[in-house]
Amino acid sequence: MTHIYKILKAADWDAAARVGRFDGAAVDLEDGYIHLSTAAQAPETARLYFSGQAGLVLVRLDVEALGAALRWEPSRGGQLFPHLYGPLNCAQAEAVTPITLDDDGTPRLGDLAP
Repeated sequence: MTHIYKILKAADWDAAARVGRFDGAAVDLEDGYIHLSTAAQAPETARLYFSGQAGLVLVRLDVEALGAALRWEPSRGGQLFPHLYGPLNCAQAEAVTPITLDDDGTPRLGDLAP
């Protein structure tokens, strides 16, 4: 696996991109780290936490570029999830893609690179 993903509001990403760093969404700030997902985990994360929300983006990140601030910790169902302890340098985003919603409001992420 070389890629991980962040799902967030486009407005939050745009604000972060203007200053060059993303410190986290409200849930990230509350928990003390930025929640990320693998390609396999992202669709369920999107369904559970972002259903019905328009105006989202999917940020693709390279695992190696995040360095020691990235930790793999147990979360949903005991799976190891990537958590970033510290701000995300927006220049590290390999791609930022708008997320569309299915008719039932489920975010459509498309094919994700592992």
